[in-house]
Amino acid sequence: MSAPLNLVNLERVHKAHGTTVLLDDVSLGIAAGERIGVVGRNGSGKSTLLGVLTGREEPDSGRVTRRGDLAVGVLDQSGTLPPGATVRDVVLPESLFAAEHEWAADPAVRSVLTGLELDRLGLDSPVAPMSGGERRRVALAAGLVRPLDLLVLDEPTNHLDVEGVAWLADYVKNRVGALVVVTHDRWFLDEVCSRTWEVADGRVHAYEGGYAAYTLARAERARIAAATEERRLNLVRKELAWLRRGPPARTSKPRFRIEAAQALIEDEPPPRDSLALKGFASRRLGRTVYDVEDVDYAVPGDDAPRPLFRDLTWHVGPGDRIGVVGVNGAGKTTLLRLLLGETEPDRGRVVRGQTVAPACLSQHVTELPGRLRVLEAVQEIARIARIGNQEISASSLAERFGFPASRQWTPVGDLSGGERRRLQLLRLLMGEPNVLLLDEPTNDLDIDTLTALEDLLDGFPGTVLVVSHDRYFVDRVCDSVVALMGDGSLAALPGGVEEYLARRAAGEAALPSATSAAPAAAPADAPVRSGGEVRAARKEAARLERRLEKLTAEEERLHGELATAATDHTRVLELDERLRVVLAEKEQVETDWLVAAEVAEG
Repeated sequence: MSAPLNLVNLERVHKAHGTTVLLDDVSLGIAAGERIGVVGRNGSGKSTLLGVLTGREEPDSGRVTRRGDLAVGVLDQSGTLPPGATVRDVVLPESLFAAEHEWAADPAVRSVLTGLELDRLGLDSPVAPMSGGERRRVALAAGLVRPLDLLVLDEPTNHLDVEGVAWLADYVKNRVGALVVVTHDRWFLDEVCSRTWEVADGRVHAYEGGYAAYTLARAERARIAAATEERRLNLVRKELAWLRRGPPARTSKPRFRIEAAQALIEDEPPPRDSLALKGFASRRLGRTVYDVEDVDYAVPGDDAPRPLFRDLTWHVGPGDRIGVVGVNGAGKTTLLRLLLGETEPDRGRVVRGQTVAPACLSQHVTELPGRLRVLEAVQEIARIARIGNQEISASSLAERFGFPASRQWTPVGDLSGGERRRLQLLRLLMGEPNVLLLDEPTNDLDIDTLTALEDLLDGFPGTVLVVSHDRYFVDRVCDSVVALMGDGSLAALPGGVEEYLARRAAGEAALPSATSAAPAAAPADAPVRSGGEVRAARKEAARLERRLEKLTAEEERLHGELATAATDHTRVLELDERLRVVLAEKEQVETDWLVAAEVAEG
């Protein structure tokens, strides 16, 4: 079988902006059909890497080679569109589709138009007056309908709801051509990407697999680095002892081996003790947080007011961690504003607990004190914050959110959009609220900052309400999920985001109310397995388990040989090729095992 065709190659590329080195001696390539996710802190050089790959930026040194007839499409974060153009001009230009029947008969094009809701916007609508989110969707659609060898997307999930993100993941997985995507959406990374690049300190570290594989590999890399550092310190201590006492006694060299994923996490406690946090929250908040009773609310429409909520009743208690999902325009942000008292209902009432001290992170970066520096802006709220059972200084919390000591004296006016978002969140937490309302909190935050936020929320002894399209964040932070389906009601989703998407796909079937959710019934069309099928599946699952054990052992052996042969380029290439074969077979065996195990369970 021939190797995949290389589309772009970077050889020893160096790129700096001012005195900041973003890419340092970077060598990598993109093969046809690869789907690569790019992660890293804000400002680490992800967008610069995309610029060098696509030719929009030239490297300071090194070489970039591209296939001669390479067709590349780029979606950047600016969403710039031609002035005076319509949706049709941008997405379905005459140069690509001479007649309407050409695209109307193409199911892929129709899928893009409906999946990104451009049919609702109208093909003849001008793009100039559109919102930033609508313009981004138009630009994304233009890239998706074109026959491109390489599609490069910078934060494509921004401004998409949960359903839109799920549709995009399914579409790009099935399209022909290579994909490079910068995103903080960890579910999207896991669902779509076969490789992950981490941009950090001028280097690009490559990992096989999506976010889960990248996280495990990074943890293993950190463990090996810690072990290496410990060995180095041991040698230093022994050398000092020799200088003081003379030749040391002969000692045995310590041996380290790569542990399986379970060994990395077996001693880790659960992310949070929900019962203990609920008890603590009850003492801080009392029995009432928010009670929404028989609320109606409508917004102005073209012909008549459009109802957002009809006879809405909802209880939010102390220590609740609730994710709110729904289609765009269903009223998620309006619901938070009703709870805060910024908007009053047309009918009904919202009861707020007397001890409730809320803090709301809105989708828009609020006015920040540009005259102050970062640390001063945080200390303006408080110098010490108590989060859970720990006290954290303003400087320590700033460092956890990506502002090292050298960056804490940067003027607020000089911060990037992502840094301003982090500062907004910092000031929010320093106020020590007991109720957090987070409206799209993952926008403009990199993965490391999201991980730090999740870690803080694990110990937050209060109520958390999250409106987000980031299903990974919702699953990680929230204990329950409710949905606004656009029909005026709030629905409880025992099955979480997956249940929401399934019900939407089934035609927005009626959902149980959020106040009286019943357990989901087993599907009526579940297949009935015969005894023979179950026994055969059990044997097959046992055989596949044994094969998995052998493949895992072979993978560990090859990793060890790769580490030993690090300076032998030819040997490394040979071992890497063998490792790829093993990993591909392992992935297939795991898939087959899952199928067999499902049948074996009857």
